[in-house]
Amino acid sequence: MPSVLVVDDSAVDRRLMGGILEREADLKVQYAENGLDALAQMKQAEPDIVLTDMQMPRMDGLKLVKAIGLHHGGVPVILITGKGSEEIAVDALQQGAASYVPKSQIGERLLDTVLGVLARTRHDRSYERLIQCATRTEFIFELDNDPTLIDPLVDLVQQMVLGMGICDMRGRLRVGVALEQVLLNAFFHGNLEIGYEDLQRVRENLVQGVRDNLVEQRRSDPRYRNRKTYIDLRITRDEARFVIRDQGAGFDVGSLARLRDPDALAGEGGRGLVLIHSFMDDVQYNEAGNEVILLKRREQK
Repeated sequence: MPSVLVVDDSAVDRRLMGGILEREADLKVQYAENGLDALAQMKQAEPDIVLTDMQMPRMDGLKLVKAIGLHHGGVPVILITGKGSEEIAVDALQQGAASYVPKSQIGERLLDTVLGVLARTRHDRSYERLIQCATRTEFIFELDNDPTLIDPLVDLVQQMVLGMGICDMRGRLRVGVALEQVLLNAFFHGNLEIGYEDLQRVRENLVQGVRDNLVEQRRSDPRYRNRKTYIDLRITRDEARFVIRDQGAGFDVGSLARLRDPDALAGEGGRGLVLIHSFMDDVQYNEAGNEVILLKRREQK
């Protein structure tokens, strides 16, 4: 049973988050009042994932993220962001946090964010030694709008960037989260033209393995069913470069939200952009807004 350490100085908020996780999923939840308490517990036993508030006495969320990265690098951290903590949250994402949930959206987002990050931490060692011998690899995919293809593709990329030395286990997780965000957007918002108001439900159903009626309708609709997502993956010992293009209408690239804008962190489209830009070294879009290029350079030890 995966374990989650919930860190928050508010007993009410701790119990609220723990109750959601224990009620809806097979998770073991533990609690800490602040960052120092969390680190003391982690010395005894590492959880599978840490869920932390940003603003706490004695040790805040940003300092906790840095400490976990230094002493418990394999444990992913999800941030709980509230009004006034936006800049700290972006700093924490850039320091190594795996994702975040706005405090105002805990009921809608918490469970699928935790389950999604846990899914990205899986590590298949069956090809590890073979991948370590690779000096360059390239994959070109032309995918139908079948959401079950996203997980195996992300898993493949995570194995390659880790095995070829682009990043460590923590970086592997962050590359996977960023790539997943781009693929979800290409499949659902791009090709199937599902609006952001429905996208959260669609993603929750995908994480929990539930068929979504709207997705199935769009996949059989003649206007959308033949659209493809084109993916070009090139990985060397120095960098990983991913090009993802859908056949949707695209978006106005000039309207991209600024990373530290509070509305960007809370908004559906902005949330994905914050994660992508925080986890990748370079992100570029074509003029039509239906192609994105992600670049991840080899991490310096």
